[in-house]
Amino acid sequence: MPAVAGLSAAFGQAPWGLWWLAFAGFVLGIDAIMRAGRPFIAGLIFGMAHFALALIWITEPFQVDPEATAWLAPFALLGVSVGFGLFWAIAAWAGRRWLGGAIGVAVALAMVELVRSYLLTGFPWALPGHVLIDTVALSAASVGGAHGLGLAILLGAGAVALRRPVALTVGCLIWAAPFAVGLSLPPAPADEGPVVRLVQPNAPQHQKWDPEWQGVFWRRGLQETAAAAATPPVAVVWPETALPTLLSNSDDLRPMLAAASGGSPVIVGAQRYGDDGSPRNALVLLDGAAGDIEVIYDKHRLVPFGEFLPLQTVFDAVGIGPMAKRLAGTYAAGPGPSLIDLPGVGSVLPLICYEAIFPQDIRRVARPAAILHLTNDAWFGTRFGPQQHLALARLRAAESGLPVLRAANTGVSASIDARGRVLASLPLGVHGHLDVAVPAALSATPYVKLGDWVVGLLLVCLALALVILRRRNGVEPVRKAT
Repeated sequence: MPAVAGLSAAFGQAPWGLWWLAFAGFVLGIDAIMRAGRPFIAGLIFGMAHFALALIWITEPFQVDPEATAWLAPFALLGVSVGFGLFWAIAAWAGRRWLGGAIGVAVALAMVELVRSYLLTGFPWALPGHVLIDTVALSAASVGGAHGLGLAILLGAGAVALRRPVALTVGCLIWAAPFAVGLSLPPAPADEGPVVRLVQPNAPQHQKWDPEWQGVFWRRGLQETAAAAATPPVAVVWPETALPTLLSNSDDLRPMLAAASGGSPVIVGAQRYGDDGSPRNALVLLDGAAGDIEVIYDKHRLVPFGEFLPLQTVFDAVGIGPMAKRLAGTYAAGPGPSLIDLPGVGSVLPLICYEAIFPQDIRRVARPAAILHLTNDAWFGTRFGPQQHLALARLRAAESGLPVLRAANTGVSASIDARGRVLASLPLGVHGHLDVAVPAALSATPYVKLGDWVVGLLLVCLALALVILRRRNGVEPVRKAT
C-alpha cells in the first residue's frame, strides 16, 4: 500500500497534473504509515515510490552519451529515491512517535519537505504543493508559497485519514482553502509592455556540441533572430549556453547577433572562464550596435553532480574524489542573484536553468519588472523533466507576482503572467521564436515579503501543540510500533 500511495501522489506532478489522485495518494500514504508495524519502513517505501516516479527524468542526462554513462542511470534514480525517501521515513517515524496520529504524520511530512528545500544546497523539486500548479489554486502561492500549498494538502490528507465524519469534512475544507484563495484573487493586469523576442534553436544535447551540427543550430538561431516582426522587439533572448564557443573566442560571432537583431540588445547564454581561471555558466547582455559585452551574470546555483561535486571531502575520503569531480563537473559559482538593466524593459532578474527552482533568491534583490529565465532542458529529455521545470517557472511567477520570460533551448519557451498563467509558448522539440509583450507585474506579494517563515513558524506551533496535547491526554511518545 505505501508504494501504491507514493506512485499516486507522484501523478499529481507535471506532466500528469492529476491533483485529485495525488490527494488520494497522500491519504493512503498517511493511513499506511499509521497502520504499519514499522512506520519508518512504510514512510521510506512511500517516499521512494513517489520520488522514483516524480524524478524519473533524472536518468535522462545519462542517455546523452549512453556508451559512457548509461550504466549510471539506475544508480542515480535509486540514489535520489532512497535519499529523498529517507526524509519521508524520518517524518513517518517522528510523526508516529512524537506527534501521534495522522495529523502528526502530516505535520512531520510538511516539516521535512521544508527542510529538504533548504538543507545543504536544497532541492525544492517534486514537493507536495507542486501538484496544484496546474489548478486555480496556483494563485494562492502568492500568499504561502509552495510549502503553504503543501501544508494544506498534507493537513487535509491527515484529517481524511482519521476516518471520522467530522474529520473528513474538515479535511475537505482544508483542501478547498487554496482553491478558494486562488479564485478570490484578481487576475493579472491585462496591460502589456514592450515586445521581447524569445529564440528557441532546438539543439538536442547529443548534437549540441557536435562540430557538424553546431553551425546548423547557430544559423538557425540567427534566422529566428532576424525574422520579420509585426512589432520590432526591443530585445532578443537566446537560451542557456547558446553561444557555440567560449565567450572569449566570440569576437566574430557577437557582431552577427547584433546584425541579426536589427540593432536590438541581445541576451545569450554562454560559457566562459572567470578571472580566477574557473569555468562559468553565464548570461551575457550584448549591445545591438556591434555585439559588445555590456553585462555578464554568472550562474550562482550550480547543479549538484552536474556542474559541481558536493561533499567532495567525503568522496576524497573514500578515494574517488578526482574521478567523481570529473564526472560531476568543475564549474565555479557566481556571487549571487543580481538585477540587470535590459534596455526597453527595465530591470530584470536573470535566472539560469536550475536557479528557477529556488523562490528565496527572488527575495534577495530589489523588485524587478520581470524574471528572465534562460535554460537548456535538452539534458532532461522531452517528457517529464522539461514539463516540471516549466511548472516551477509558473510557480515562481505566482509566488512573486512577477511575469516570467523563458527562453529554452529545446523548449518549452514561454511568456508567463504574474499569476503563473502561460500566455504563449513554443512546444518541445521545435525551433522557432516567440514575440511576446512583457506582461505587467503585480505589487509585492505576501510571500515575497515573508517567504517561508510563516509556514515554518506555523509548523513549529502545530508540532508543539500536538506534543502538548498528547502529554495532557497522558499519552507518552511511542517507543515501539506494535
